[in-house]
Amino acid sequence: MHIVAIIPARMASTRYPGKPLVHICGIPMIGHVFQRSKMCQEITSTYVATCDNEISDYITSIGGDAIMTSSDHTRCTDRTAEALLKIEKNVGRKADIVCMIQGDEPMLTTQMISDSLKVFSSDSSVNVVNLMSKIESQKEFEDPNEVKVVVDSKNNAMYFSREPIPSRKKGATNVTMLKQVCIIPFRRDYLLHFNSLNETPLEIIESIDMMRVIENGDSVRMVMTDQITYSVDTPQDMIKVESYMKNDPLLKEYNKVKNKS
Repeated sequence: MHIVAIIPARMASTRYPGKPLVHICGIPMIGHVFQRSKMCQEITSTYVATCDNEISDYITSIGGDAIMTSSDHTRCTDRTAEALLKIEKNVGRKADIVCMIQGDEPMLTTQMISDSLKVFSSDSSVNVVNLMSKIESQKEFEDPNEVKVVVDSKNNAMYFSREPIPSRKKGATNVTMLKQVCIIPFRRDYLLHFNSLNETPLEIIESIDMMRVIENGDSVRMVMTDQITYSVDTPQDMIKVESYMKNDPLLKEYNKVKNKS
């Protein structure tokens, strides 16, 4: 199976401008995400999709592949879809799966990527997958930067929100608190179909791409990971993530893996 990982990244982040090149343990955050993504054995090739020369130049400087995309994109899925078509034109081959990996997930592991991909082999009806993990604190549950999700009995997403869902206000003491982890693989044709659809009302309200899938009557399969991971949305997040990553053994493995043809 031909699986392409694409990491959309831009300097003009609304909540933390310039964060792709903010250093964590001496390495720009986008460097961590790129290096870790290409370690996954299931991934054929890894690219960073960006509209910023600073990001492109950095990725090129470490031997990586960057794809320049439009500066007009507001959704990471739009940037990923544009990059995919450029990559396919360059290599002369279509992808089977496109694994979109957010550039603010520097703690991701190869196991997380592998887990997100397994379901495509076992269930032909699945077109898009999201990882999810348990939220361990009330503070994180109430953080609007964390995307929360509720799922049905088959682990399909029922709703995503930046608000705390499900509600704890009725006195429930055992509420399952889950968050989206932004490793999101698509079947290739479904990503292009998704990208052709108009933004939907709840997608705009929540500012979460995956709501477009649900509002159009399709399913997002959620896969649980027990890996500890925190995204970086603020300078405070960066400090917390750096404290977790100081002794990360994966740091020593960077630059040992080359893109496959």
